[in-house]
Amino acid sequence: MKVLATLIAALLATSPVVAGEHEGQLPPTIAIIIDDMGHNLVEGERLIALDQPITLAFLPYRRYTTRLAELAHQKHKEIMLHAPMANTRNIGLGPGGLNPDMDQNSIATTLRRALQSIPHVQGVNNHMGSLLTQQLQPMDWVMSELDHYPVYFVDSRTIASSIAGEVAAAYRIPTLTRDVFLDHEQTEEFVDQQFELLIKRAKENGSAIGIGHPHKVTVDYLEKRLPELDEQGIAVATVSGVWAMRNGNRPMFAEGEKRAIRPALAKQE
Repeated sequence: MKVLATLIAALLATSPVVAGEHEGQLPPTIAIIIDDMGHNLVEGERLIALDQPITLAFLPYRRYTTRLAELAHQKHKEIMLHAPMANTRNIGLGPGGLNPDMDQNSIATTLRRALQSIPHVQGVNNHMGSLLTQQLQPMDWVMSELDHYPVYFVDSRTIASSIAGEVAAAYRIPTLTRDVFLDHEQTEEFVDQQFELLIKRAKENGSAIGIGHPHKVTVDYLEKRLPELDEQGIAVATVSGVWAMRNGNRPMFAEGEKRAIRPALAKQE
């Protein structure tokens, strides 16, 4: 795996790239996002200890969010805000949640403070959100705020009719979409089935993005399976690495283009 990761880094750093060239140069590449980080210290530490460059999405203000995000940064993992958004089943969002009853100022303030609470944040994706991500007005307010900062957005697509990615793209925010959920059934057999689907998508399209969670079955599987990918010609990259592959290795943001996120003291649950 380290060989392929090094190959990707070298090619992205040194090769002049035009659209379509990557298919012949780079191996099929997957990005793995682990959502719901911040609750589970044990599984969080196991994920951070993985050699591969996975991406970790942290819920704001959870008990272990700051501690694990700092550790993840030290271990060269990419860090995201997992922004809680209203869902169609009325499941509680916890602190930092965004819902349709909020006005523009409330959404902007809540989102800004959540971003400030996550150390070293580079991207955002939605936690739940099957209700909010269908609604144009709140999604416009969300992306209007995100547009100030040097962060990308991943549409988790918790519902097929989500417009979140489209609105983000309209703001020219670097935008990607989840391809496969790995573990909404928590059995090794199911996780393996979904992981193979993720690899299939990467082989078909050059790259693919999977989302999992810090369940023990998922972490057990990744610990066993990820080291095997190198011999199979499959690479693992961060989300920003996949974006670079898909976008001619151009930088996401020009220097000074966006406002820096000023860290703020996070309150705990």
